[in-house]
Amino acid sequence: MRLSWAAFTELLRCTLRGHLRNRLALVLAVAFIPVWIGVARLCTSDQTVRIWLDAVSTPVSAPASQLGQVASALGAVTLVAGFITFTETFLSRQMDRRLLLAGYPRLPILLAKLAAVALTAAALAFYTTILLWISLPVRHATPLALALAGAGLAYGGIGLLLGSLVRGELEGFFLIIMLSLVDTGLQNPVFNTLMDVAGVSALPLYGVNQLALSSALTPHIPWSYGLLSLTWSAATGALALLVLHTQRPSRSPLSRRAGARTG
Repeated sequence: MRLSWAAFTELLRCTLRGHLRNRLALVLAVAFIPVWIGVARLCTSDQTVRIWLDAVSTPVSAPASQLGQVASALGAVTLVAGFITFTETFLSRQMDRRLLLAGYPRLPILLAKLAAVALTAAALAFYTTILLWISLPVRHATPLALALAGAGLAYGGIGLLLGSLVRGELEGFFLIIMLSLVDTGLQNPVFNTLMDVAGVSALPLYGVNQLALSSALTPHIPWSYGLLSLTWSAATGALALLVLHTQRPSRSPLSRRAGARTG
């Protein structure tokens, strides 16, 4: 147990350092989120829109610009969280194989990555909530922050899974971007006021979208909807653990040649 805990803490530290060294990801986190929220504010009218929220089972009226900013904030968090997690996971695969060959247990490797996803999602949610608080008359900041963190957890888990599966960076970036665009587009209340598209409730952002809109713009707080994102995060984390468990680390060709000469 002591060895596993030491492995977990060391791997978590290395994973977080990898995030901090990713300058493009830091620029996206610091600059892209406020810019995307600002674009939604400038490009959306202040006309009042009447939408239907399943979480409160009642129609809600709010300015389109406010609805667009909340939806854009969720979309920005998903893209940044998915990008950061995917990049680190993809680039560290060779190192993970070396650690397995060196005798590191598999479970602490994945738990360290999941902990890094949670910390990244929390940091992005805190930062984005402050931006929305400045730009909007937010009613309930804490549940809004939890909704944003749930979005980061869901797409961070997706990035973790894709980073363990795909063979090229381009494929992973494309899948994350397309899934995020489809998810946020179908659930954007400015474009889909009824939000009655078939199967939309099965998408990763459905629960946190309902929680974020309700918390920011209504007096209601549907806490249970925020738990839906944890289902996605848990499912993708479990699949990533399965992928890691089925991977059989192999020695490099140079190591095999050295072993053959020794033999």
